[in-house]
Amino acid sequence: MSALFNPFTLKGVTLRNRIAIPPMCQYMAVDGLINEWHRVHLAGLARGGAGLVITEATAVSPEGRITPGCAGIWSDALAQAFAPVVASIKAAGAVPGIQIAHAGRKASANRPWEGDDHIAAEDPRGWPTIAPSAIAFGANLPKVPQAMTLGDIARVRQDFVAAAARAREVGFEWLELHFAHGYLGQSFFSPHSNHRADAYGGSLENRSRFLLETLAAVRQVWPGHLPLTARFGVIEYDGRDDETLAESIELARNFKREGLDMLSVSVGFSTPAATIPWAPAFLAPIAERVRRQADLPVASAWGIDTPELAERVVTDGQLDLVMVGRAHLANPHWSYYAARQLGIERPAWVLPAPYAHWLERYTVN
Repeated sequence: MSALFNPFTLKGVTLRNRIAIPPMCQYMAVDGLINEWHRVHLAGLARGGAGLVITEATAVSPEGRITPGCAGIWSDALAQAFAPVVASIKAAGAVPGIQIAHAGRKASANRPWEGDDHIAAEDPRGWPTIAPSAIAFGANLPKVPQAMTLGDIARVRQDFVAAAARAREVGFEWLELHFAHGYLGQSFFSPHSNHRADAYGGSLENRSRFLLETLAAVRQVWPGHLPLTARFGVIEYDGRDDETLAESIELARNFKREGLDMLSVSVGFSTPAATIPWAPAFLAPIAERVRRQADLPVASAWGIDTPELAERVVTDGQLDLVMVGRAHLANPHWSYYAARQLGIERPAWVLPAPYAHWLERYTVN
């Protein structure tokens, strides 16, 4: 049996294998409301055999959307739209997960195929953005955000709590906090975006405060038997990587103390000046270091798109879960394909019975 196709148990949830589909924004919602596109998209991915399917970054408030087309969960009506999605993922044999997010200073942007830049100030589709400090990201995102007051911080923290409670009620079984990619959580942690002089800026302890307080508050409403995870950029590739990674590992230890069950390891994307060494599975060795030094299960994505590479990073103990995104868009049955490539004798179990019947019984060798 391959390591990749061993079941994985976290808290009270068991995945049928170590393959997870990460959040991939679709930008197809209207005023935060998801639609039939999302149901078909996510059910199709779940049907292919992955153990876990996590919905796209879902905003905890209207201001927290990346674009006007981003999904939201800031009301009960928006949450209920996820009910058929959850049911479809479960019917296909996968565990339904949701990533809740606030885009911070990267919010109020055009969809990628419409410019991937900030919406013009005179465009009524846009909205004011907030961040730890009034510092623009730069490059294609030049809008200067409003520096958050202590009241803003408390409000956004409560928005995450309310979103988690709605996700619980609609039936999600895996929750991921989006603290990565230069969005609000990452912005508090990064010196590139946080120049505050109060209890939320300056020292590592202070820059970690918003993330840890938000995690602790969400932990109070998220069921103890269900996984609570986070995606976080542990490295920036900005010339101070050793210091950033050491601080990130310390934060990961504190995450664990506050009740985090797994960390999805990513890049910070806090500065457009970063030089990222793109390569297959380039984050896997870094994730392994986090896993070992923070004593926390880890997942990661980025460049893991062949069965052999996915198998290796799990077998070598670098990752507990492999996030395979774009390869699943190209082939929604990538998990089944991976099983065949790795020589699983009867990979039909990764597919629903009707598909297995046709693909296995009538295969001509």
